Amino acid sequence: MVRSLIINLGSTSTKIAVFEDSSPVFETTISHDAEKMSEYKKIIDQLLFRKEAITEEIKKAGFKLSDFDAICSRGGPLKPVESGIYLIDDDAVKDAADPEIGGRHPAALGVVIAGQMSKELGIPAYFVDPVSTDELVDEARYSGYKGIIRDALFHALNQKSMARKVAGIIGKPYEELNLIGVHMGGGVCVAAHCKGRVIDAYNVTDDGCFSMDRCGNLPTTEVLKLAYSGVPYDELKKKLTTQGGVYSYLGTKDFREVERRVTDGDEEARGVFNAMVFQHVKCIGAMAAIMKFKVDGIFLTGGIAFSDMMCNALKSYIDSFATTYILPGENEMQSLADGVMRISNGEIPKKY
Repeated sequence: MVRSLIINLGSTSTKIAVFEDSSPVFETTISHDAEKMSEYKKIIDQLLFRKEAITEEIKKAGFKLSDFDAICSRGGPLKPVESGIYLIDDDAVKDAADPEIGGRHPAALGVVIAGQMSKELGIPAYFVDPVSTDELVDEARYSGYKGIIRDALFHALNQKSMARKVAGIIGKPYEELNLIGVHMGGGVCVAAHCKGRVIDAYNVTDDGCFSMDRCGNLPTTEVLKLAYSGVPYDELKKKLTTQGGVYSYLGTKDFREVERRVTDGDEEARGVFNAMVFQHVKCIGAMAAIMKFKVDGIFLTGGIAFSDMMCNALKSYIDSFATTYILPGENEMQSLADGVMRISNGEIPKKY
């Protein structure tokens, strides 16, 4: 039996799980006060606070740190890497702590913590399919303006894990299939999985369809007008990356509220919902096109995939094109634990 400690750091939460092989035996989420977190000027400044919170919670649950055989952390926006399971070494920790690389996102702080605990406990630490997983074909990197490059920033952990799950359902190796993955959460990413590689994906921050709080693609001329309207850069960035999308139209970041308003006959909410579906479908169609419309399956995942209203609306467009698989949730903790088990079963971890 392999007992693994799984950690996943968000902006105001720390998720912890203990797995024995592929089965969770303990899971909890520590919620942190947003005002307290704002006192830390840099994310790396949270290191001691977060690490102590993890160790205290583990001890409260009745585990000893010496009980664990491995640690696995969600990976943050590190340097571009191929999909896979990576051993956390000094280079990974250095980049995860660097404010210009991983230090922009709390998830990377988990890599730093896992690296430290690995040395202290004498056990391996890993991260799996970070958001900076990059397998794009060269054509996908062209933006349309020299000097601006499209990069691959997407929900790689869940996308890759659910793609393998769909491959298992179909009964063929992931490397033999063409799949389209649609992760729907606070951000949305639609990705083309071509024979085991994500050859193109809409950047979850500023590309593709709009989501609950992100704008997706916007008309360039209108963005320039907004940029020169006197709005300070930091405020404009916040508006476009955390106050856009559904929130800008309806004032909510909760999709359940959107559903309720649509059901109650709110025409404004109905219009936004229909537009959201419309944009998702356009992105799915684009990914199908770059795989020459040879698609073995489409999977819907992320928190919004729990919504029958959303999934049924999408299926009304795409069901005639390819089989749709609904795999709701972010599935991050299970995906990380599955990564540890792949190593236990003989897969060789990659060097960052």
